Amino acid sequence: MANSPHGGFLKDLVARDLPIRSQLLDESATLTSIVLTDRQLCDLELIISGGFSPLEGFLNEKDYKSVVDDLRLASGTLFSIPINLDVSQEDIDTLSLQPNKRVTLRDPRNDEPIAILTIQDIYTPDKVKEAVQVFGDNDLAHPAVKYLHQNVKEFYVGGNVQAVQPPVHYDYVAYRNTPAELRAYFQKLNWTRVVAFQTRNPMHRAHRELTVRAARSRQANVLINPVVGLTKPGDIDHFTRVRVYEAIIRRYPTGMAALSLLPLAMRMAGPREALWHAIIRKNHGSTHFIIGRDHAGPGKNSAGKDFYGPYDAQYLVEKYKDEIDIEVVPFQQVTYLPDSDEYVPSDEVPAGAKTLDISGTELRRRLRTGAHIPEWFSYPEVVALLRESHPPRSKQGFTVFLTGYHASKKESIARALQVALNQQGGRSISLLLGETIRGKLSSELGFSKRERDINISRLGFVSAELTRAGAGVIVAPIAPYEEARQQARQEVEKSGGFFLVHVATPLEQAIAWDRDGVYERAKKGEIKGFTGIDDPYEVPKHAELTVNPAVESVAQIVRRIVLLLDQQGYFGDV
Repeated sequence: MANSPHGGFLKDLVARDLPIRSQLLDESATLTSIVLTDRQLCDLELIISGGFSPLEGFLNEKDYKSVVDDLRLASGTLFSIPINLDVSQEDIDTLSLQPNKRVTLRDPRNDEPIAILTIQDIYTPDKVKEAVQVFGDNDLAHPAVKYLHQNVKEFYVGGNVQAVQPPVHYDYVAYRNTPAELRAYFQKLNWTRVVAFQTRNPMHRAHRELTVRAARSRQANVLINPVVGLTKPGDIDHFTRVRVYEAIIRRYPTGMAALSLLPLAMRMAGPREALWHAIIRKNHGSTHFIIGRDHAGPGKNSAGKDFYGPYDAQYLVEKYKDEIDIEVVPFQQVTYLPDSDEYVPSDEVPAGAKTLDISGTELRRRLRTGAHIPEWFSYPEVVALLRESHPPRSKQGFTVFLTGYHASKKESIARALQVALNQQGGRSISLLLGETIRGKLSSELGFSKRERDINISRLGFVSAELTRAGAGVIVAPIAPYEEARQQARQEVEKSGGFFLVHVATPLEQAIAWDRDGVYERAKKGEIKGFTGIDDPYEVPKHAELTVNPAVESVAQIVRRIVLLLDQQGYFGDV
């Protein structure tokens, strides 16, 4: 039979509250509402399904402090990650939040009510202590620590919830199983021993081999249980990953493996996260859990060192394995032997045997450049799926962001570059000049710093969408502020390449080239807040290219930009 839930009982709040669902739905329409963040929605979904058993809501202050300090709820039950509902002072004042008040928790995607929370307490967390205790450091290089300090609001609200309805999903519904559904599935198939495999990355042949070995050595079945909530920034999107899992599941022996998706918001908390993952998998009925090297680790800290030791996660879960009653299966590194066409554990490789491996960095390089990925590393159908969603750079979009003073000739460069790139071919080219954006998207905006930032934000969004579609985008605003330019870069780089070109025309030369007399009007005070006269231009700190039309021709500058794009692989297949 499936493993017993953590704490002894599966807290399936959806099933518990189903008899009074209509009353709860009616009540939810009359209550003050909190619209959840994406992380809060993931947490609430697992609370009401029983995935976070024994939790029945968000942690009150007593439970929060106990989890942070001792990895336990106040009751003494093991639980390693604090599950919090954060609110601001403005939320408290506007919504009149106070103990015993009931509030509706709503899905941010469609405004549907998910649960009703009865507030037990409202308290101020010690975020520095939380960062150090839970994540091991108060270093902003850790994505969860950065999120804690920059996104999490200043107060936490504790209290239990009643489930109105689970969040609606429109993707991969057949693979989205609650703990109760998975347990029923295991019982139907008579799966009494289940090895759960956690992943947030695509799977390749080595992953298939190690999970099959783990299952066979323990006479168990395999549950491929990838996270499809929130993972590490920069991870491959879950749509691509699930298509890969669907392909690779067919490579398992018939009846050995199943695929189920977990709507978890990861914290990348290393050892504590691994223990949390084990508890979640136990709640879903698994009896064994594979824990890898540096499980749920976020990478390097600001000093360039790993946040966690390679086996810290395995050690912590092993320490509590009797209490959580789930067996740890260490991730066994496997190596490919070309002479025998097989994967074997690294510690079983015969002396002198030839081995092959491809690192994650090398795989990303091959995907980026279109280089060959051999079948011994990954199955052809998996490679095809990855190439479809991650084409080589020659098929990707990019944005060239020209910034400089008014009349710096950046518009002339932009128009000439558009002609050169159209001649190059291979993708559509979009030209977004400053006056075009101002006229079409930002006609209501003035020229205060705030309004300039909004204008560049809109420009970044449009550029990112065109880049995502594979276009080449040329933009040429003044964009005088470093922060706004960096935000545009971050927006575009989610979708493709971003190349900041500083058109470093000296101000005196720009004034001389100004045929419209705008600078003269600004000097006379007829135009206020004009860049270079009474408003600053912040010189870019991170430009890919700096050019000066006062000493270079437009043709020379365009040639330098095209050469830069070519060097980065945006022209021609490799």
